[in-house]
Amino acid sequence: MQKILLIQTAFIGDVVLATGVLEKLHEFYPEAAIDFLVRKGNESLFANHPFLNKVLIWQKKESKYKHLLQLLKTIRHSEYDRVVNLQRYAATGFLTAFCGAKETIGFDKNPFSLFFSKKIKHSFTSEGGIALHEIERNHLLIEHVTDNLVAKPVLYPDKGDMKAVESYQTKPYICIAPASVWFTKQFPVDKWISFINALPTHLAVYLIGAPTDNILCDSIVKATPEKQVINLAGKLSFLQSAALQKKAIMNYVNDSAPMHFASSVNAPVTAVYCSTVASFGYGPLSEKSFVVEVSTPLICRPCGIHGKKACPHNHFDCANKITNQQLLSVVSS
Repeated sequence: MQKILLIQTAFIGDVVLATGVLEKLHEFYPEAAIDFLVRKGNESLFANHPFLNKVLIWQKKESKYKHLLQLLKTIRHSEYDRVVNLQRYAATGFLTAFCGAKETIGFDKNPFSLFFSKKIKHSFTSEGGIALHEIERNHLLIEHVTDNLVAKPVLYPDKGDMKAVESYQTKPYICIAPASVWFTKQFPVDKWISFINALPTHLAVYLIGAPTDNILCDSIVKATPEKQVINLAGKLSFLQSAALQKKAIMNYVNDSAPMHFASSVNAPVTAVYCSTVASFGYGPLSEKSFVVEVSTPLICRPCGIHGKKACPHNHFDCANKITNQQLLSVVSS
């Protein structure tokens, strides 16, 4: 039996997008034992996953390098046939380079790529200059052992996850994930409040996010007393959130992980882009998806591939000039 290890220890959204590689490898090697290495906290994405043999966990916040060496020992002992590293950073490059696998694959920008048996050029555009989505970049790592067709990311909420959210699904609803780690990726709270107050009265609104988003979501609930708004931040697991998104009329998200949750269950999604742009390769993938962004070009946008802690020009026009009508127009699309 072939043994394969996938490595993606970055943030939760990156791991969700990496599941496209898992889907493709399972399609071509259904009998293979596929393991996945993630950072601690992201392992719950794969609870009861039908295609995974085992999830390895790197404790990046506690004894980071000591645990890295322990992981290397575990990985070497497993004697993998193929290790696919989806990251470009030294720590996971070290694991890949010295894991002892028959084939090691990663991007050429990884500092340890010199020691990989196969390295793939990492680029944000194709040779023809067309913007590549992250799932397309990831697929290049396994194209030589599969084919040239890219698989979309998929998560698998189980019956328990569906049961946990079914009481919220008795009426038409939308989900909003209002928070982001980065200020310039987050649609402002007052803009979310204005949008919710403009929604049709029959719609329930569920605010989803991490426990750390609870205070922000509470402030939205308090400012929208005439609407059916419920704060579920921190009350649902990753897979339960995806299960809730799946049956929503629409899911409104920032350029952040909840967008990828929606894509992973093919839920309708509207992604609000402030300082970043979808052409960086992290846009929504659902069959019914929309991108909302400022309608007039700004010379300062995008101000970087990642978000920033504050608007460099102190106006945040990329968010503030987005209108309610832009968001409302997709509710019944």
